Amino acid sequence: MAAQLITGLALLVFVHEMGHFLAARMFKVRVPKFYLFFNPTISLVKCKKINGKWRFKFFSKNLPDMETVIGGDGKPLLDEKGKKKQKSIDLSSLPDGDWRKYPENTEYGIGWLPLGGYCQIAGMIDETQSADKMASEPQPWEYRAVPAWQRLIITLGGVIVNLVVGVLVFAMVIGKYEKQYLPNEAVTDGIYAFQAARDMGFQTGDKIISVNGKKPKRFNDAISIKIYFGATVQVERNGKPTDIVIGDDAYQIVKKERGYIIGASNYPTVIVDSVLLEGAAYQAGIQKGDELLAINDTILVSSLGVLNENLRRFSNQQISITCLRNTDTLRLEVTPNSSGKIEIDPLMPYLFKDYTLGECFVYGWKDAMTSLYLNIKGLGKIISGKEKARESVAGPIGIAQMFGKEWRWSRFWYLTGLLSIILAFMNILPIPVLDGGHAIFTTVELITRRKVSDKFLEHAQKVGMFILILLMAFVIGNDIFKLFR
Repeated sequence: MAAQLITGLALLVFVHEMGHFLAARMFKVRVPKFYLFFNPTISLVKCKKINGKWRFKFFSKNLPDMETVIGGDGKPLLDEKGKKKQKSIDLSSLPDGDWRKYPENTEYGIGWLPLGGYCQIAGMIDETQSADKMASEPQPWEYRAVPAWQRLIITLGGVIVNLVVGVLVFAMVIGKYEKQYLPNEAVTDGIYAFQAARDMGFQTGDKIISVNGKKPKRFNDAISIKIYFGATVQVERNGKPTDIVIGDDAYQIVKKERGYIIGASNYPTVIVDSVLLEGAAYQAGIQKGDELLAINDTILVSSLGVLNENLRRFSNQQISITCLRNTDTLRLEVTPNSSGKIEIDPLMPYLFKDYTLGECFVYGWKDAMTSLYLNIKGLGKIISGKEKARESVAGPIGIAQMFGKEWRWSRFWYLTGLLSIILAFMNILPIPVLDGGHAIFTTVELITRRKVSDKFLEHAQKVGMFILILLMAFVIGNDIFKLFR
């Protein structure tokens, strides 16, 4: 669980910081340090190219880039706040073996605190550098010396790469793991409407024609969670078109019902295609090829939707399922889990279509944008007070639980792609310490032609860091609270 989260985040942090790195180097801006994970006080491993040769250090102490300014009387000089004045270290005074003497080359490393990483860009006020370091005149190889439009690209480099990686990962998941999709037009017997859908106006047997005037190609797009944030769904009912208007707060019903809204199959038989090992059905003795007939002898399984809706009623309760195996009728005892599932895959009575290579990328983009849309809508609901942050926000513990105890590559890559989109979105928020904050200040400069002062940027950085620490404390504390709730 934790290993999956750390691996996924390490990959995403690396590509995010690589986006900043490549953009900076493209404009010939130096990058003194590039670190995966944070390295307060010591670094696990670091390397640097010096005089054409790669040098390595392990478990080494970090050396400062600044030194105290000493006055003529041999005592430290103080600034207006009574703090010791700092200046950049005189590189010429350092011995040849000191890596700080070669600032033109990047120091690459791995820290010991797996909460992120950083790409230190020369001449940029961020969490790694203060305004004191900007006392000297800007150098051609510094961030502050290049035009504002170039600085904006450097600032947004990480967000752009996270977005691209998210799309590529979604495309890879579609091509390698999903491989096929259910065309909306293939659902000829119509949907199965659970009680929540019936309350919205759907009926079992409805055929979805369009969503907000657009005909969905995949059935999953026809029942996407997006529609529960407000949509007009047109269905064919008894041969006639009918419009169903869904309010923008219907997503609350989806959360409450845990996805039991609309089912794909209203087909009158349920045949087991596969059984998950160690699941409830496996332990009960249900096998591939079994046709499920009844629950507790009285509830006829007339469709997959009927099965799922009634299993949910008996979550964590022992029930009997009558099934037909070859010519034998069996009555097996089974206990659906807390989600009302017995962990089988039914044989779907539809003709699925293979994704083409082009469709993998098209739908990878579409699924990524849907994830981005849902995150934006979710944040908007929290800000407006319609949703409680405590119930809607997940931190590292909550995300780790999403990965699950077993390492399943399909789930790992899907969640990694989702996290990449979320990281892109979170980093673009207008909080000073994040990329979005830097982008706001640079955009203001582009419009007004006036540069924001270094001191203002430093103070804004501190405020942003304070906000970020509070947010991290909240989400981690919230995760812990949920564990014991």
